Amino acid sequence: MSLRTKFNYMATGRPYNDADPRLGTLRDLATLKTNNINNENDHAKKEILIKELFGSTGEHPFVNPNFRCEFGQNIHVGDNFYANYDCTILDGAPVYIGNNVLFGPKVGLYTSNHLFDPAERKAGGCVAHSIGIGDNVWLGAGVSVTPDTIIGAGSVVVNDIPDNVIAAGNPCKVIRKITAADRTGFDPNSGQFL
Repeated sequence: MSLRTKFNYMATGRPYNDADPRLGTLRDLATLKTNNINNENDHAKKEILIKELFGSTGEHPFVNPNFRCEFGQNIHVGDNFYANYDCTILDGAPVYIGNNVLFGPKVGLYTSNHLFDPAERKAGGCVAHSIGIGDNVWLGAGVSVTPDTIIGAGSVVVNDIPDNVIAAGNPCKVIRKITAADRTGFDPNSGQFL
């Protein structure tokens, strides 16, 4: 399966093998590219590097250090995108960001999530769901955007959380148990999924 086909498959929300070595190679490449972006102080040169990393951009994209992404090629931004310090975008599925969008420090967008069932999760099972942000949006400092989670992003865990549950909030509370209904049938060796 080609990498483009793999990315298209990942964007469907069906389970895939996150431990696939080809994905690891692409993550390593994105790390090298983000290191170059983070070390570049010339705004014009930085813009060129961002346009080479992202899937598509409008005019004047900008990211402060230490920007991190999983692949880069699944990130699509409009005109005048600005990400403040320590932004992280895990782009296992496409991320669409409109025009004139500002991110405060430590904003995170996370399309990918491990499977809920512990055995499937241990085998490398993940799912990814696209994230879209419209025009003229400002995400304040520390905002996390996720399509689904086990411990919800930004949760404040002040007590023990039992095994096999989904929990979130401030303070973090159990929402529900993880059940057999959460199993997807993921098997990294079957060829049924990536």
